[in-house]
Amino acid sequence: MSRFPSRWRFTVDDYHRMAKAGILQEDDRAELIDGEVVRMAPIGNKHAFCVIALTDDFASRSSGRYVVSVQNAVRLSRHSELYPDLLLLRPPRTRYAERNPGPDDVFLVIEVSDTTIATDRRVKLPKYAAAGIPEAWLVNIPRRTVEVHREPREGRYQQVTVARKGEEVSPLAFPDIAIAVDAILP
Repeated sequence: MSRFPSRWRFTVDDYHRMAKAGILQEDDRAELIDGEVVRMAPIGNKHAFCVIALTDDFASRSSGRYVVSVQNAVRLSRHSELYPDLLLLRPPRTRYAERNPGPDDVFLVIEVSDTTIATDRRVKLPKYAAAGIPEAWLVNIPRRTVEVHREPREGRYQQVTVARKGEEVSPLAFPDIAIAVDAILP
């Protein structure tokens, strides 16, 4: 017998059953990370501003090439379902009526970070990389930068560049779309 207690790892299906049973409420801001239900930080004004700005920019340039998903789930594995701030997904949107998107559906994942930078960088980005999502952006509000993470391999993004005020960033899948860092930061 083990001297240490073991933890119960929930599956994504368990997590959804908890919501249906009322254990998790719709207003509960939580994610499932490696089988553990993790409370998400509240959204502040600067964070909300960035998400709105990114949503407006990407939605206005979509032309049906991608679906913009805002603060909705992405199922990364049997034991992880995260709620990034923004996803650019493969169309058509009707494919997500019966299921949450998975890694193969994602062109770009964006996390906006004000107070959660360490968690986003050390926990979430490696999860996205391990799942094979080709690109992740980390909008770092305190440093006023956008970190662009590409080339996922072995649970890490191999290429990281940082865009600052006065610069632009473009998604790997849509290089014709240039987003001004100044326009998305408060």
